[in-house]
Amino acid sequence: MKQDTPSFAFRTKGLTKTYGEGNAAVHALRGVDLEIPQGEIVVLLGPSGSGKSTLLNIIGGLDRASEGEVYFRDMSLSDLSDDKLTLYRRDHVGFVFQFYNLMPSLTALENVQLVTEIADDPLDAQEALALVGLKERSHHFPAQMSGGEQQRVAIARAIAKQPNVLFCDEPTGALDSSTGRVILKVLKDVNEKLGATVLIVTHAASTALMADRVIHFADGQIREVETNAAPLSPDEIEW
Repeated sequence: MKQDTPSFAFRTKGLTKTYGEGNAAVHALRGVDLEIPQGEIVVLLGPSGSGKSTLLNIIGGLDRASEGEVYFRDMSLSDLSDDKLTLYRRDHVGFVFQFYNLMPSLTALENVQLVTEIADDPLDAQEALALVGLKERSHHFPAQMSGGEQQRVAIARAIAKQPNVLFCDEPTGALDSSTGRVILKVLKDVNEKLGATVLIVTHAASTALMADRVIHFADGQIREVETNAAPLSPDEIEW
C-alpha cells in the first residue's frame, strides 16, 4: 500500500553535472531543482542525451554531481563518503537496467540469492520470484528464458532486498509491446505491494500514462512536471 506521508524520497537543489572541461565540456545537468514524494511511480521522460540517466545515477548513488545538493529523505548524498554511498545503495536502492545483467551460469533463484545473501532484511528469494510471476521458473537458467522473463528475474533480484526506491533505466527498451506491458505491471505491483518509490527513465511517452508524476527533461533541465490524477493500468497503455 502506498504511504500517506507527504514527505519526499528525493530532493535536489541546483544540481549540475559537467563532463570534461573548456570547449569540450558537456553539461549533462544544468541546475536541476526537484522533489519526488515517497511512494509514487515517477517517470523521467525525454530524448536520449537529455539528462535523465545522469540524474538517476546521481540520486541512485552511482555518480556524483559537479555542483548542487541532493537528499534522500533527510540524508545529504552530497556529503557522503564513497563507503557510505555504497551502504546507501546497498540498504535503500534497487536498480533495473535495459540489459538484464544476469549471471548466465546461475539459475533464476541463484541470481536472486546473490542479493538476499548480503541484504539486511531480504525477502525470501522464492517470494521475490513469486512477486514477478516466475515461481515456476526458479530453476531455469537465463538462456532458457525469454527476454521478458529475464527482465523479471532482474526485477526480482532488485526488489529482494526490499529497497525503499527502485530505479529503472529503460526497463522495457529491449522488449516488444506485449512483454513491455508485463514488465510495467510488475513495477506497478512492486510499488503497491512493497510501498517502494519507483523511478522509470524512458523515452517512450506512453509509459508516462501509468505514472503518478511525470518529469519532462530536455537539454539537462526539467521543462515540466505533470501529475496524473488517474494513472492508467499498464494494460490500458497503447504503444
